[in-house]
Amino acid sequence: MLDQTIMWAAFGLLMVFMLFIDLGLNRRSHEVSFRESLIWSGVWISLALLFNAGIYYYLGQTKALEFFTGYVIEKSLSVDNLFVFIMIFSYFHISRLHQPKILKWGILGALVLRAIFIFVGIELLETFHWMIYVFGIILIITGVRMAFGGEEKIEPEKNLLVKLVRRFVPITKRACGDRFFINKNGIRAATPLFLTLVMVESSDVIFALDSIPAVFAVSRDPFIVYTSNIFAIMGLRALYFLLSSVMVMFAYLKIGISFVLAFVGVKMLLADTRFEIPIYFSLGVIFGALAISIITSIIISKKRR
Repeated sequence: MLDQTIMWAAFGLLMVFMLFIDLGLNRRSHEVSFRESLIWSGVWISLALLFNAGIYYYLGQTKALEFFTGYVIEKSLSVDNLFVFIMIFSYFHISRLHQPKILKWGILGALVLRAIFIFVGIELLETFHWMIYVFGIILIITGVRMAFGGEEKIEPEKNLLVKLVRRFVPITKRACGDRFFINKNGIRAATPLFLTLVMVESSDVIFALDSIPAVFAVSRDPFIVYTSNIFAIMGLRALYFLLSSVMVMFAYLKIGISFVLAFVGVKMLLADTRFEIPIYFSLGVIFGALAISIITSIIISKKRR
């Protein structure tokens, strides 16, 4: 218990320190270059691996493997969210200059929402064990729908949060720099950037409903589930700018991600049987599915060009 308290403290201090650096360096709106996004992606992945080494030292091999598997699941599923971000920014005509600010505040909001979802989800599983089968079925259905459901559509007019904002808050027709709110004729009004942030947050809520139950298949330890989630999403902004220009090369990645969701759903359904899938095997299947889908995407993309 003391060892996990130490790791909680280390995690908290690390996140505060990195947020301080991130917010300090990115005070002004700027277009994130490929080099900058590559460096920050490397930083966040390296920090996750170093933290996992700490878990291995203090909490043992099993917890370290659970964290790493949860991190890989969350990281791979987050790539699907990047496709949604691209569509949202395109719909609202948000320039690359202002996208980092929206993603920054979107990720800060996700830190709070993920904590709520994770602890509520764990409490549900502890109180109603049969919920693990509900989560498993949801993941399988989501995986099948992702694989065969066609292209996703962005429809802000049908988004409940966007409807509420438009009903109670005046909205300007044009963006005003990187500001979320302005005073217009003595009235406080929101800009299209704020509506975009609302869409990004609501898409993350939907995404969390898939990704968090997937990590529950690996561990129900709040520390493992939350830290693996947060390390994955903290690197999401850098990953977005790293991959946004080459997303077309990963056309079949969705198939790999959908397979991962379905596989994790099956793992949850088998949790209480003698056919329970070992975590080593799970990690191998997840890596294999993602690797095959990425390699296939790159090969077919080169042939088409």
